[in-house]
Amino acid sequence: MQSTSLLHSYREQANVWDEMFQTENIRPEYRNFVTAIENLPGTEMTRKVELAKKLFLSQGVTFTVYSSGEGIEKIFPFDIIPRILNYEEWVRIEAGIKQRLKALNIFLKDIYHQQFIIKDGIIPAALVYSCPQFLREMMNVNVPYDIYTHIAGVDLIRDHDGEFYVLEDNLRTPSGVSYMLENRSITYRIFPDLLPKNNVQPVKDYPDLLFRNLLALGNRQASEATVVLLSPGIYNSAYFEHSTLARLMGIRLVESRDLIVHDHFVYMKTTRGLTRVDVIYRRVDDDYIDPLVFRPDSALGVSGLYWAYRKGNVAIVNAMGNGVADDKAVYCYVPDMIRYYLNEEPILKNVPTYQLDDPDKRQLVFDNMARMVIKRTNESGGYGMLIGSSATEEEMDAFKAAINADPRSFIAQPIISLSSTPCYIDGVLQPRRVDLRPFALYGPTGIDIVPGGLTRVALREGSLVVNSSQGGGSKDTWVLGPTQ
Repeated sequence: MQSTSLLHSYREQANVWDEMFQTENIRPEYRNFVTAIENLPGTEMTRKVELAKKLFLSQGVTFTVYSSGEGIEKIFPFDIIPRILNYEEWVRIEAGIKQRLKALNIFLKDIYHQQFIIKDGIIPAALVYSCPQFLREMMNVNVPYDIYTHIAGVDLIRDHDGEFYVLEDNLRTPSGVSYMLENRSITYRIFPDLLPKNNVQPVKDYPDLLFRNLLALGNRQASEATVVLLSPGIYNSAYFEHSTLARLMGIRLVESRDLIVHDHFVYMKTTRGLTRVDVIYRRVDDDYIDPLVFRPDSALGVSGLYWAYRKGNVAIVNAMGNGVADDKAVYCYVPDMIRYYLNEEPILKNVPTYQLDDPDKRQLVFDNMARMVIKRTNESGGYGMLIGSSATEEEMDAFKAAINADPRSFIAQPIISLSSTPCYIDGVLQPRRVDLRPFALYGPTGIDIVPGGLTRVALREGSLVVNSSQGGGSKDTWVLGPTQ
């Protein structure tokens, strides 16, 4: 590696795509950034790291881990070296996500109405009906503009060949966008000149785009629809995000006790009386949203909300029942959905996936378990997962028993060699694995995706798990503009 003070100790990993380096040469998209920082003294880089920590602390940028013995609230880990994508890479990613989101949205409308995709034998009926997130209460419910997936976070990974693959779709209440926005804000503070010099595309428009789409869902002839963000409350792991987005959009942040339903209309309690609510951006899961219809013990939802929604008197973002489309077993069929609904070939590939209710595939996975990742189909956050290369025999045997007892609830994928990117850790650059979650907004006028997204990074050496609840952190994601 180069003999400069910052880069001399960095070592690329065999059979891993390095985002910054290619056989000891700096990739073109990183050259301007590296030129600006490569000779900075260690004390200056450390000062920038400490500044970033102080800014995150002062801004209250936190997340919650309920299983942690260190206390439930933590400052979100942030690495100061950005992850940079060139314009051509981003154009392909953007097109692939839009294509995928269109197909998934049509699938949701179809599965809750005519079910042509089942009748034509593209996807098994048993797979859909056995999904815990398939809501029969959403059958034949007409949603505004036929849009179910107003907000989506699509997780992408890059294999050793440099190609991007879709790891999973998040279509219920995807989180992380506030960290994307804060990461960019912090980067402006620690590298104030580098973003404009590198023609980095902005992400600051996200709250405005989201608010515009939410307003468009209001169906009253009023000067402006009343929009609220419904949060489970301060103890929710993503409460920082809820409060940040409400503030940036200029809307009320509410909890269940702030809303009531009367005659199938939703009202918000205010000091001036009741105000009718037109649109609810909800961050409460389906099961908890209305105790009269779903979980009767829920204190997070609003009694009567489901029927107000069903009658078209309030819009809810995202629609209920979306979980059937991001079930990890249904994920296998998304390329088929794209071909069936859009008559197109998928732009972005799926990771090869084995459904374990097939006895032959199950035995194949058991025989190669050390090279597989086993996932529960309805878990998230890095939980309910086994990485075969680092699992013990006892852990493998426990998963085999669980799979044999309920194969529908598991999938298997070959271990993908996630791409790595340099992180500034302990005064030197070290490679760490990353993924990418771009955020897509589906509104009445089309799909918008701000350039970039949340790059999550596995800060533990050798780890492939990027989730913050499992020791991961994040980076700012730069998408460069087109070259002149």
